[in-house]
Amino acid sequence: MFQRILIANRGEIACRVIDTARRLGMETVAVFSDADAGARHVAMADRAVRIGPAPVADSYLRGDAIIAAAQATGAQAIHPGYGFLSENPDFAAAVARAGLVFIGPSESAIRAMGLKDAAKALMEGAGVPVVPGYHGEDQSPERLSHEAEHIGYPVLIKAVAGGGGKGMRQVEGPAQFADALASARREAMAAFGNDAVLVEKYVSTPRHIEVQVFGDGTRAVHLFERDCSLQRRHQKVIEEAPAPGMPEEMRQAMGQAAVRAAEAIGYSGAGTVEFIVDASDGLRADRFWFMEMNTRLQVEHPVTEAITGLDLVEWQLRVASGEPLPLQQKDLFIWGHAVEARLYAEDVPAGFLPATGRLTRLRFPDGVRVETGVREGDAITPWYDPMIAKLVAHGPTREAALGRLSRALAATQVAGCVTNLSFLSALLEQGEFRAGHPDTGLIERNLPGLTQATPPPPEVVAVAALAVAGPGQGALEGFHLWAPLTRRVDLLHGDSAIPALVTPLGSGEALVEVDGQQMRACRDGAAWTVGDRIPAEILLEPGRVTMFAGPQGTHAFQIPDPLDRTVEASSADEVLSPMPGIVRAVLVETGQKVARGDRLVVIEAMKMEHALAAPRDGRVAEVLAEEGAQVEAGLPLVRLEPRDG
Repeated sequence: MFQRILIANRGEIACRVIDTARRLGMETVAVFSDADAGARHVAMADRAVRIGPAPVADSYLRGDAIIAAAQATGAQAIHPGYGFLSENPDFAAAVARAGLVFIGPSESAIRAMGLKDAAKALMEGAGVPVVPGYHGEDQSPERLSHEAEHIGYPVLIKAVAGGGGKGMRQVEGPAQFADALASARREAMAAFGNDAVLVEKYVSTPRHIEVQVFGDGTRAVHLFERDCSLQRRHQKVIEEAPAPGMPEEMRQAMGQAAVRAAEAIGYSGAGTVEFIVDASDGLRADRFWFMEMNTRLQVEHPVTEAITGLDLVEWQLRVASGEPLPLQQKDLFIWGHAVEARLYAEDVPAGFLPATGRLTRLRFPDGVRVETGVREGDAITPWYDPMIAKLVAHGPTREAALGRLSRALAATQVAGCVTNLSFLSALLEQGEFRAGHPDTGLIERNLPGLTQATPPPPEVVAVAALAVAGPGQGALEGFHLWAPLTRRVDLLHGDSAIPALVTPLGSGEALVEVDGQQMRACRDGAAWTVGDRIPAEILLEPGRVTMFAGPQGTHAFQIPDPLDRTVEASSADEVLSPMPGIVRAVLVETGQKVARGDRLVVIEAMKMEHALAAPRDGRVAEVLAEEGAQVEAGLPLVRLEPRDG
């Protein structure tokens, strides 16, 4: 076994690897950018080395700096985590040339699966079923469009060097193909330095089921399947293992196909073989096709660990150090069910835009596994993926695991930035998913109901108003000339203004009126009781009060400053950047006529592209954005000519 390893990554995966390495008695070396100098993974490691400024191209994608850091600290091996350089064959080769061990597959195995077109041809030769599609060398728009017509719409455009949904677009018909192709290529080039794509058939009732494999360079085993069908924009949201409704015959067929795929390339280490499944007639052994192989550990690997009782990072370290596979296929079994939810800093009502902010509160309940790379007080920056944590629940049955995860989400406390916490809770209760019938279109079909803002209960508003008003407990507190003194408290919940009237009654009691409803409140120590509801906890900060109300959800209220007369600069004449990011494309010019919904500017933030559309019909008066420029949230990018009159 190694004595010291370097983790060429950040965030929760770096912390995850450090945990296992420490348990095995290994020392760890972290690397960090300027933005991560105070990060959790840096504090956890035995040593830490700065590798550059915040942009990933200048830090976490600098293989030379990472290898130099390993050599300078005496590390014997490098664990790549996932993302960044984890599937870069040139980096794996450079690590080997430097006399270090790459904790992952060989350069040749990564290269074999790195390009989706070559990988599919290889899998066909190994007897693994593949999705009908085009993955040829002719990349002209005309040829690609012709192939899409031949395959039959809808189709998927996918970056051949892609992963994580980047460089991927679903196209419903020929009219959308050219724009979708251009967008996919831009995103692929920015993420992977390669804009080549393939086109494949889009399965109408698809489930995304993947198989965890592990190899030692000669033979491989599978550790069963995971269902990752709950996705938005091809990004996984909730994953579970095993796949609900999976027949044993199909499980064996998929597992054997995945093992054939791994052994065909002499795979060593942890990998995932991803399949698209046609679930229009239930799960059948003749209705799954190879999509791609991820030659690394996956974000969702904890659900596999939960149902097998294994530590996949430990397996990685052991195999990379020359040990044989710890177990054979006959020794592997499934126990119970596990579900994982990805908690992100993102503004769901605004279209799932990535969010930034400082985590003034971050607390998780007991009883679930939490994987996180941040702590209370840390900042979510625009530089990296906005994941806050993964919550993983395990139980003897799927119903038990889902119930445990639902309760954990209700008890999770996050303040300081908006999150998808309510969205995750709603998704866990969605009827099709709860019944065990997920598919990759489920979220989009049910988006309005899943993202509908839940108005705070009047009792919660009342306690928030009391927290802001701050009345004391004295017998005559709040009285003026022997009459109760009523105070108005204005709160903002999203875009809704909520006025409340607070009247202290003395002796720790108060009367609160919200939307015409009067409620009597009693104070016991620091807690207010309104009716029979007691919010779990109150966090009062300058300009904001957050109510952690347990099953009633988390509700954050803004406290407007009555002296602030700032007028909102945004109007229908301006298109503002919704987040910090980089301008990747400017699609209009001054004087150009545009219609409502036309794409004007493309912003890249937190590894994803976001197209900004015209808010109305009109003519472009001024283009303020430049391609390649870094912009802040709220910065005007395009101005339209004012409307007549």
